[in-house]
Amino acid sequence: MKRIFYFIILIAGLSTIHSCKSLLDEDGNPLLDLNTTEGLSGPRALYREVTNKDTLAEYHYSGLLVTKVLQDSASVTDIMYSGDKISQINFNGFLDLDGNGKLDKDSVSYTQLFTYANNNKLQTISENRSIFRRPPIVPPATTPNPQTLLRKEKSSYRIVYSTSTGKLDSIVMRNGPDTAGTNFVFTDYSKTGYSYLGDNVSKVIRYYGKMNGTSGTSYGPVTGKYSYEYYAYDDQVSPFTLLPHVYKISRLLSTVINDKESLILSPNNPKRWSVTDLTPPIPSPIVKSTNYSYDPQTYMTKGYGVNYIYKPQ
Repeated sequence: MKRIFYFIILIAGLSTIHSCKSLLDEDGNPLLDLNTTEGLSGPRALYREVTNKDTLAEYHYSGLLVTKVLQDSASVTDIMYSGDKISQINFNGFLDLDGNGKLDKDSVSYTQLFTYANNNKLQTISENRSIFRRPPIVPPATTPNPQTLLRKEKSSYRIVYSTSTGKLDSIVMRNGPDTAGTNFVFTDYSKTGYSYLGDNVSKVIRYYGKMNGTSGTSYGPVTGKYSYEYYAYDDQVSPFTLLPHVYKISRLLSTVINDKESLILSPNNPKRWSVTDLTPPIPSPIVKSTNYSYDPQTYMTKGYGVNYIYKPQ
């Protein structure tokens, strides 16, 4: 779990530098030029998240619905709908699964299926994930080998919303290896709880542990515990308000160490956030802060080393 903590600290240290990405979308329409003060007027969509080095995300739409997200290292997220609700998300690409601050060379492919309660709130997510690895070249061969299946995993997420506020209350994850020829058993779990100040997420605590036995319903002792807190929210508009709530949850669950991004659930923008490993006897929080930039329509355009580019909707 310490590797998770070091990874969070490393990612949090990204510098805030301007990007020189194209200011036209895939259809040739003008985007919000970061060097102007006019901004966009009228309906808008989030188009890109960029740093000085990479495009972290580029959003593609069908009408008003985001249907594809292009990410770093040619990773692709495809989003499917049943009516106006997300029913399935497919990811193919690269993630940092080992917590060293770099995308793994192993590729990842997963499918998430979403079910909803009678009140149309997200209720469960079932995920099947495959990890692929390229075998080393054996001399005298010089041609890289194709990536082959390394392992498969299954995960189940139970999503709970507050009956009084309607806000996301908790997420319970269970997962385990999906090995051919054996009965599948959940071996690991995490439990994540969300607290709010007004409409904004103020605190997230995630517990990790092992499942007991083979029933998949008995939770063992907690082996890791991390706290994420968000402070000093502004009263401006977060770019993530333009993305579907269910997609944002899927994004948080793309790895088991992505909770620092929980600020994407908030309508406003926190000027400070902290992460604390609660396992040591004397926890020591790491605090990060930023100075945001905004456009005249009060949408945030830059913060924590990331520039946000919009396009007309």
